[in-house]
Amino acid sequence: MGKLLRMGVPESDVRLAGHWVPSDLVNNAEADSATRLERVKRGAPLRIMLPVGGAGAQRRWVTSLIEALGPLIKKGDVQLLINAGDHKHMRGAFEKVLTDMAMKPDEDYEVVTTMDGVRRFCDERRNATEPPRGVTLFAFESYFPAVAATDLLSRVSDVLACKPSELAFYPLPKLMLRRVGDHEADSALRANELGEGTEEIREVSEAVSWIRLMLTRPAYLRNMNKRVIANVRTGVYDGCKNAVQTALEMQQGTFRRAPGWGAPARISSSDGECTVSYDVQEKYDTLAEMEGAGEHRE
Repeated sequence: MGKLLRMGVPESDVRLAGHWVPSDLVNNAEADSATRLERVKRGAPLRIMLPVGGAGAQRRWVTSLIEALGPLIKKGDVQLLINAGDHKHMRGAFEKVLTDMAMKPDEDYEVVTTMDGVRRFCDERRNATEPPRGVTLFAFESYFPAVAATDLLSRVSDVLACKPSELAFYPLPKLMLRRVGDHEADSALRANELGEGTEEIREVSEAVSWIRLMLTRPAYLRNMNKRVIANVRTGVYDGCKNAVQTALEMQQGTFRRAPGWGAPARISSSDGECTVSYDVQEKYDTLAEMEGAGEHRE
């Protein structure tokens, strides 16, 4: 909120909505967390979802992580779900590192290239069966299935390992990998303070250490899942719903700012353009007037 106020946005124009999360993940978050808790209880392999962006900024770091996890994968302690998206160069990089690890396609790892394949994979996991291979690589020809696959696979993963992008707000335990942009630092902090994500991990060796902790100290992973359940019940993940509700109130002219700050906000649209406007009479013309009224604080 502080950053918005420093930009000049009136405090009464700021409303906390919550995390921006697809409804399917939110609606099933408690049940999925219960499934994860049951997997922890029976000592199931740790299923890690690893989605990557297409710019390639993470390529060397993530391929090094995959290679470092090789012994745990081959031992059966870790299952890796890699989403290369619709980027051929990322798929190529992952197939190369798997080849370097002496892993063969169809024998040691599986490649899924369609949404039907993704749905089938998820349905099988929900039926309490484990993937037939230690690594499953998802790669697509277009953008939509690449994004949709991450949402679907997150529901059947024990841990989401990602940089602190918008995925840092998803309702499941998270391994917060090294950020690409400085603006992502706060996202990792948010996940960590909610108890559902690790602190930001800068080194591959550190990531492996956290994964080993999850395998050997199950109480840690149990607590992360319990925090997700608690966060669901307090509405942390309801950002989409709350934002739409606010937009409807604005459209209907029923959304009001704090007393003394003008008329309701309204939405108008023309030729596909949407405009939010206020009929506002500001309380003060200068900072000195605000300070004199005792409403400005450093």
